[in-house]
Amino acid sequence: MPLQMGLIKIFHNPLAMNGEIFNANPTVYASKRSTRKSKFEAGQSLWIDEQYQPELSNESEVEPIDEDEIFDLIRSIADPEHPNSLEELRVVSVEQIELGDNHIMVEFTPTVPHCGMSTLIGLSIRVRLMRSLPQRFKVDIRVKPGSHQSELAVNKQLNDKERVAAALENPALVETLEKCLKPVG
Repeated sequence: MPLQMGLIKIFHNPLAMNGEIFNANPTVYASKRSTRKSKFEAGQSLWIDEQYQPELSNESEVEPIDEDEIFDLIRSIADPEHPNSLEELRVVSVEQIELGDNHIMVEFTPTVPHCGMSTLIGLSIRVRLMRSLPQRFKVDIRVKPGSHQSELAVNKQLNDKERVAAALENPALVETLEKCLKPVG
């Protein structure tokens, strides 16, 4: 099977195929929205990089990004199956974000172990971060260990540059992705 066809199947939205909903009745939690307004919510970019701002040549002059700011970027992503945010479904949380030197690891927890939307959720997180963060950051997206029956396959798909790039060339998938990236509420 050609790589492009394999990617379409991997990142294809199963709802369009058979109308199956993977979690028809998810638990919805109250949002723990902080009173501070993130740069993202204020319409500002976190794209602070010496490549684009030469006056910030010293790394210590670059404003650090913390777990709360990363969470603010991804908390409002819409679940592909429900009118709720990833935060409201407890798919993402601040505790599932790890930062290192120019490295960000985001772990997410699907609502059910057989969730067919896991790759789409992970791709939504990856795209939001790609669009919002400086290029100097390496981003890893992972399913919480033990939370999904296809954990290894989903992790491999979400962290393979070629598969992600090819998936983002699929117009139907990008349309679905854009709907997820519109903030809920």
